[in-house]
Amino acid sequence: MARAPLSPLDFRPAERGLQVDPILRPSLSYWEDTWRRLRGNRRATLALVVVIALLTASAVGPVVWTVDPSAQDLDQVSKLPWADRRARIVDGAGAADPSLPVARATGGSDPTGMDLRIVGEATTKSVVLEWNLSDLASGYRVYRHIDAIAGGEPLGLPLAEVPIAGPGRFIDRLNLQPHRYYYAVAALDAAGEEQAASTIIPADVVRVLSEQEAIARGFAASKIFPGAEVELPFHPLGTDALGRDMLARLIHGSRVSLFIGIAAPWFYVMIGVGLGSLAGLRGGAVDQLIMRFTDFVVALPFLLFMILFKIGFGIGPGESGILPMLVALVLLSWPGTTRLVRGQVLQIREEGYLEASRLLGAPTRHLLLHHLVPNVMGVVLVTLTFAIPSAIFTEAFLSFIGMGVVPPTPSWGSMCNDGTKTMLMHPHELVLPATLISLTVLAFNVLGDGLRDALDARLRSRE
Repeated sequence: MARAPLSPLDFRPAERGLQVDPILRPSLSYWEDTWRRLRGNRRATLALVVVIALLTASAVGPVVWTVDPSAQDLDQVSKLPWADRRARIVDGAGAADPSLPVARATGGSDPTGMDLRIVGEATTKSVVLEWNLSDLASGYRVYRHIDAIAGGEPLGLPLAEVPIAGPGRFIDRLNLQPHRYYYAVAALDAAGEEQAASTIIPADVVRVLSEQEAIARGFAASKIFPGAEVELPFHPLGTDALGRDMLARLIHGSRVSLFIGIAAPWFYVMIGVGLGSLAGLRGGAVDQLIMRFTDFVVALPFLLFMILFKIGFGIGPGESGILPMLVALVLLSWPGTTRLVRGQVLQIREEGYLEASRLLGAPTRHLLLHHLVPNVMGVVLVTLTFAIPSAIFTEAFLSFIGMGVVPPTPSWGSMCNDGTKTMLMHPHELVLPATLISLTVLAFNVLGDGLRDALDARLRSRE
């Protein structure tokens, strides 16, 4: 069918004021659109905030909170933040003054006749016990308990055995803390067997400091005199079993845990990206060689090589193995990334733009750096965010069993190991580092899940 000839009217200029449909969605680059989609995911955004906060705290924390993580405050051992920090200044070494009133047990007389009593004031320096001697006893055993003792229960920790030749007196100086203790003295027969225990007497121990100790702690000398009351240093998250500040140890421990958790995945993910891209692009013998070597590395036992690396680096018992742990993670953890990147490259290498680059004479290095790696970067970022919590958990596990970071160097895993020893009496020593490990692992996993959704091109096409 013949077309009508064109006339000059067909070439008239367009009239002004025509209604043009506005652009409702501005043009965005790939990464701008990824950031927009990531911000729209509330859980991933919250996880990103948590990750940034953890990294900031590990970097800036030691500058803000300058307490030495290895410094011991032996007057505040395993204390919670709200524990009483008051201490009274005493003269000299702080020993009990025998001239002070004698405290006896209440609730009836002592049926054994020993009449156990406390001489003077019970302080963290000493508790002086006295009792009446018996002609039938060959000696006495002194007990201390931290809880009230019911009938038939053990009397507590045996402190010492006092021979009959000496006076009926014992001075307790064993790791005394501001607490109510319960004391008992048992008479022994000639064979060393207990005959009977005296009435159990409570002792309310108060915290005291000598003048010399108060001055050494930095208190003003003009305000130090017998009877004065001072407050010991404040620990926002309490102290551990050795009197070390928990906040300082958590901050410095985050540096170790996050350094290993981020540095190791960064290195082995980069190794995996390089080997996986090369195997997928070249194919043939190169692909077979790389993948068979990958299978061999997967079969290597991690813990065995961790021990061998510690021996090879000359790390002895009781020494931190940060470098061997880092090397073991880097050398043995890249096969997963290699397989993932190889699969992505096998899908991309048959694309038309890659074939056009080959025909133009682009070398393999150019194809890897300018075409393959940028197109698999989304998968790499997701892999990295999932690899970081795995490395953090591995470091915590190795430190927990004593093969990674060991005291006094703090890390969250070694702090959990220390906390298990006192978790029944002082659970905060275990709960705090375990909570940070769980929070960090959860944040990185949620962030990785959000990145996976934001980088998925198939989800974009549905919007």
